[in-house]
Amino acid sequence: MPTERQPRFALLAIVLLSLAVGACDSPAVAAYPTRTRAEAIPADAVKRTPADDLYPPILHSDDFDQPVPLPGPVNTAGAEDSPFIAPDGTLYFFFTPDVRVPLEEQLLDDVTGIYASRPAGAGWTEPARVWLQDPGLLSLDGCEYTDGETMWFCTAREGLTGLHWFTALWQDGMWTNWEIADFDPAYDVGELHIHGDELYFHSSQPGGIGGLDLWMSTLVDGEWDVPVNLAQVNAEEDDSRPFLTLDGSELWFTRWYQGTPALFRSYRTDEGWSEPELIVSQFAGEPTLDAAGNLYFVHHFYDNGVMLEADIYIAYRR
Repeated sequence: MPTERQPRFALLAIVLLSLAVGACDSPAVAAYPTRTRAEAIPADAVKRTPADDLYPPILHSDDFDQPVPLPGPVNTAGAEDSPFIAPDGTLYFFFTPDVRVPLEEQLLDDVTGIYASRPAGAGWTEPARVWLQDPGLLSLDGCEYTDGETMWFCTAREGLTGLHWFTALWQDGMWTNWEIADFDPAYDVGELHIHGDELYFHSSQPGGIGGLDLWMSTLVDGEWDVPVNLAQVNAEEDDSRPFLTLDGSELWFTRWYQGTPALFRSYRTDEGWSEPELIVSQFAGEPTLDAAGNLYFVHHFYDNGVMLEADIYIAYRR
């Protein structure tokens, strides 16, 4: 069946998006918009559930319980996508209220962007917007990664053309001091994960095995060295969106499998990385794990090749 190989915050699509609005005069604005996610979701949006899911996630591992939607107020009738669990357990994710809306309109809706929620009892706190641009200036931010002190994120923003990598710093309970942090354009760095002095990312740069491959670069004298292809992991299918566990022993990623995204896991060994094993298939993407080993991912709801909604799912570690 037809599917989209890129997530809602599609790197390729945003690279082609030129923010001509950057040339316009922006009025001075003292505060951020207060519009909520609920207010932005269209009236005709229908909240999808496992009961009406035509293509539910399929678990292939005895290490986890069956995946279920994340409890609490995170999931809505809009699209929750691109989850990332920070070392302190905070969940970051990308939200847009209507998957039918093109990217250039999402840029103007006051709510599309990165959100954060924290564990609270058996559920989660109400997600709060993570602002990474000055009030009154436009930006579309996503593909977030953080070690708790620095956040890396990709962004298309006013005054710049195309997609760029930025960093922000966690200070006084908020993300601030954002600045451009692009990589060598020859590396074509897609969504990333940093573990110590190792940078893992997906890329379509020459020398790969598939359309998208996983690559690793090492930090040498403050600079990211020439990346090496993770040939032990990559396949002819697209391999993307890497995540490493806190101890660096497991590499998780998304692979195109039987027509839809699926989650794979590889173990670090003395010889490199083990043969990847399939963990969850059928519209499961962008894996991330918490300190207890619970698995989070985005699940897209489809019908006749059309994406209807996206939710964050969790498979609890047994």
